[in-house]
Amino acid sequence: MTQKENNKRIAKNTLLLYFRMLLTIAISLYTSRVVLSTLGVEDFGIYHVVGGVVAMFSLLSGSLSASVGRFLTFELGKENFERLKLIFSTAITIHIGMAFIILILAELIGVWFLNTQMNIPPDRMAAANWVLQSAIVTFMINLVSVPYNAAIIAHERMKFFAYVSIIEVSLKLLIVFLLVIFPYDKLSTYAVLMLAVSLIIRLIYTSYCKKHFAECRHELAFDKTLLKEMGSFTGWNMIGSGSTVLLNQGINILLNIFCGPAVNAARGIASQVNYAINSFVTNFMTALNPQITKTYASGDHEYMFTLIQQGTRLSFYMLLLLCLPVIIETEAILNFWLTTVPEHTVNFIRLILIFTMSEVLSKTLITAMLATGKIKKYQILVGGLQMMNFPLSYLFLEHGFFPEITLIIAIMISQLCLVIRLWLLKEMIGISIKSYLTVVYGNALIVTLLAIILPSIIYFEVESGITRFLLVGVGSIISTLTVIFFFGMSSRERQLVFDKLLILKNKINWNLH
Repeated sequence: MTQKENNKRIAKNTLLLYFRMLLTIAISLYTSRVVLSTLGVEDFGIYHVVGGVVAMFSLLSGSLSASVGRFLTFELGKENFERLKLIFSTAITIHIGMAFIILILAELIGVWFLNTQMNIPPDRMAAANWVLQSAIVTFMINLVSVPYNAAIIAHERMKFFAYVSIIEVSLKLLIVFLLVIFPYDKLSTYAVLMLAVSLIIRLIYTSYCKKHFAECRHELAFDKTLLKEMGSFTGWNMIGSGSTVLLNQGINILLNIFCGPAVNAARGIASQVNYAINSFVTNFMTALNPQITKTYASGDHEYMFTLIQQGTRLSFYMLLLLCLPVIIETEAILNFWLTTVPEHTVNFIRLILIFTMSEVLSKTLITAMLATGKIKKYQILVGGLQMMNFPLSYLFLEHGFFPEITLIIAIMISQLCLVIRLWLLKEMIGISIKSYLTVVYGNALIVTLLAIILPSIIYFEVESGITRFLLVGVGSIISTLTVIFFFGMSSRERQLVFDKLLILKNKINWNLH
């Protein structure tokens, strides 16, 4: 496949994922509003933090998912279809075994932790246990489904993802209406209904894979060499997965212990806003990542470096375009969106979006690192540093610091991790640190500093209200796009934009005449 064909495929898959995302975001934001209103701040916080207890066990599943995805995509790049079958069957067998191990651990440790260590009102403990059990079953279903999802992404069947997402968000919208109608405990009902949706979606994904991909036929197969290779990759990758779990669910549990369920609700809302915005980049990366892995497998490192730099810049620009007006007008957005805004929500949203913008600078680097399969040193250094989020957050919270300190720590560590990733990739695949810092990082910093000027002036000079909200939004978009065009693009990229605009203009003129 030529570079031009690859670029077209990335663009097509990205557009399909965006269609999926826009619908998902619209319904998710609406359902979040209704669920928060129906459950109340306390129950909403309980749902998010209890789900986090089970997510602590995703340490292994996250590692396995990355492992399976990498091995499947790599072999597709080499067009080794016999080995694909073996990898898939081995992965399914491992995942089934892991599901039962985690079930035992979750029932023993998770139940004990929930009932003895967490800050939950006694009258809500029964409902919290319903949430826990539903989360455990959901987790097991998702764990066994990991190889099937990895196969869909490896084959770049993004159209199917878009269709299934329509079904998923429609079911979640139905849950909102049922939640209002059902006379039972709202929190318990919500947890069980979300489990039912998860089961339906898993069945759809599994059926599709078995029908369309020849390798997705589970046979009891063990290859010692493959098992050792995947086991080594998974084992070292577990450090990185563990650090992510501690950063998200671990910190959420700390906030519950030190600050209570209301703060968990604030962080839960911030996470949903972040998910909605980050979906834009996640969808683009989902389309881009297989290409990075495949170009590495085929030995085309020069094109891989191009994908890494262009992919990172474009991802950051997309995030900046969306994050800037939200960061500036967070209060206005929350007051419009929610009936009740928990304390700390505004600061949580602003900081989590800054953290996401920091992390996106490393996304393609992580994909490149995983593509090599040599991740021992990487996970020891980067994963070890990321794990410091948890003890540092505990230390600061223990000494009475504000809850937002957890995200400030995360942002600082994220920047340090970026430096280490660049240093390691220079050693492993010869990536140019100077080029990355100049073309990507420096570029992103300049664009951000210039783009923020106009909307900031509007914010401080115009009185708060709908007029300022609209002016800040329009000003942010105009400012960001202008700065990206003149300072964030190369002369070749600007010429490409001019050419596309000229073609569009000629089409419009032709249609008019």
